[in-house]
Amino acid sequence: MSFTSLTDADRAAMLAAIGVESVEQLFDDIPANVRLGRPLDVGPALSESELFDHMSGLAARNVDVNRELSFLGAGMYDHYVPAVVDAVLQRGEFLTAYTPYQPEMSQGVLQAIFEYQTAICELTGMDLTNASGYDGTTVAADACYVAKLATGRTKVVLAETLNPQVRQVVRTFAPGFGMEVVEVGHHDGATDPDELRAAADGAALAIFQQPNFLGVLEDAPALAEAANAGGALPVAHVDPMSLGILEAPGRYGCALAIGEGQPAGNYLSYGGPHYGFLAARQDYARQLPGRIVGETSDMQGRRGYVLTLQTREQHIRREKATSNITSNQTLLALAGLVYLAWVGPAGLREVGERSHALAEHAKRRLGLPVAFDRPTFREFVVRTGRPAREVIAECKRRGVHPGYAVGRDYPGLDDALMMAFTERRTPEEIERLAEALAAVGVQVAA
Repeated sequence: MSFTSLTDADRAAMLAAIGVESVEQLFDDIPANVRLGRPLDVGPALSESELFDHMSGLAARNVDVNRELSFLGAGMYDHYVPAVVDAVLQRGEFLTAYTPYQPEMSQGVLQAIFEYQTAICELTGMDLTNASGYDGTTVAADACYVAKLATGRTKVVLAETLNPQVRQVVRTFAPGFGMEVVEVGHHDGATDPDELRAAADGAALAIFQQPNFLGVLEDAPALAEAANAGGALPVAHVDPMSLGILEAPGRYGCALAIGEGQPAGNYLSYGGPHYGFLAARQDYARQLPGRIVGETSDMQGRRGYVLTLQTREQHIRREKATSNITSNQTLLALAGLVYLAWVGPAGLREVGERSHALAEHAKRRLGLPVAFDRPTFREFVVRTGRPAREVIAECKRRGVHPGYAVGRDYPGLDDALMMAFTERRTPEEIERLAEALAAVGVQVAA
């Protein structure tokens, strides 16, 4: 990055221009008792080469999935990102694009967002979607506000099997929306439709996850029907990588479909940034947060794209805005679009089937007792017979991250370990997992 520092003469000229004698005089209005009163506790300045070496050393302390074997999922997944994704994203017209406020200058970005919206609608079976959201947690909070506007109700129902981070974000936003949150517990890793129906009575929406956070396949149509019976909008939090083999939420009666887009076309990137998606039936077009790109034609009949709906506070009255954090994640959503376009419906199904097959193979190979005896997709929970956190720490010393300690979020499951299997894993790597678990005292099958 280029940087031109100020000289003493430059600084003196600027101070003279504004009629101030010194830089310190600029801070005269700040009370002395709130000033630091001493130099910052930082080391001496480094030269460019020294700084490069320092930062390289810090970066080398990180471990990623290309250097060590990982079966960690729990919301972020190590799916393969084809080279074509980076090739498109590195194009300057996409990499440096800002919000396409001027359609005559931004047709490429607008078309990319329009195509992204189309892909998400086809995946989820919904009528429309916005131009993406921050991530899979904040779109859940957005869905709550959409439901409040649509129903006039203030009660939020969350399945306990919904990602704990999603539940936490909803609980954080709810008081600001004037909404209360009710959670429905799980039984053997799944949500009881009857309990969801009872909780949904008088609620604005009910959010469940498919597959749920514990890896279990919920009876999603029954949950959607239960929410509808209670008068709440059924909202499914879905994984795009599962929709090659699982039914789309729009096909079993959901009003909205939300989710984390990372697994489709985005690297893990140490936790972010990523993008979220929020799709809905046509009935809720006016309540969707953010912006929606639409297709139109100009006076000569040529096809073009424009920002059709914008519900951000800078475009409409603040009290009518549906979100104040509606900047979308265009570049990351574009990665999702490139990925989905590249693999196509058949490729997405193939990735899902391979991930599922590897997970089922791992269940048989490891032979550990499963925590929940229910169908799963690519992730499942086993009992290790000892605290899962200890198992994880000891396996990591052997270069294998075996998964997620479920007890972090679910009391009483301290010995429960959740493992994820994407198409990137191999039977040989599952053998290595079995060896690592056996080496730390977990009773895997011989």
